[in-house]
Amino acid sequence: MRLCALVCATLLLGACAHPWNSLDVAPGATREQVVQRAGPPTRVLPLPEGGQRLQYSMQPMGQYAFMVDLDAAGRVTSARQVLTAREFARIQPGWTRADVEREFGPPARVDGVASWNGPVMTYRWREQGDMFYWVYLDPQGVVHRAHQGIEHFNAPNDRD
Repeated sequence: MRLCALVCATLLLGACAHPWNSLDVAPGATREQVVQRAGPPTRVLPLPEGGQRLQYSMQPMGQYAFMVDLDAAGRVTSARQVLTAREFARIQPGWTRADVEREFGPPARVDGVASWNGPVMTYRWREQGDMFYWVYLDPQGVVHRAHQGIEHFNAPNDRD
C-alpha cells in the first residue's frame, strides 16, 4: 500500500507545473501550453524583433534561469537554460542593465564595491560547482566588464 501511495505521489508531483518543464515545450507550442507546464513566468518581456520572452528565474537562491521565446503569434520559437558559461560569454561592454536582465533575468543581488563606481549585478549559477557571475555597470547602467567566480561558503570545517 505504501509503495502504491509513493508511486501516485511521484506521478502527481511530476505532473505539477515547474520552471524545469519549460525546457520540454516543443517549438510551435502555445503560450498557454507553456504556462500549463511551467507555471506563471517570473517576468514577461517584449523581444526586440517582436514577440515575447517568458522568464522563469530561480534567482536569488537558485542557480538556473529558463527563457522561453514566443513569436508575435504567441508560439514557442526556443526554450533554454541561460545561466551557463556559453550564454554569459555573450555579455559585452556596452550592453545595458536592461539588456542583461532581458537575456538572463533579474540578478540574485545587486551590490556595490569600493573599487568600482557603479552597481555590480551578481548571478548564481552552477558549473562544476557553485559559481557567481558578476556584471559591472557604470553609474549610467552600461556594462564595462563581467566575469565568473567561485561561490564559497564558510562552513564550520573551514575554520581549522
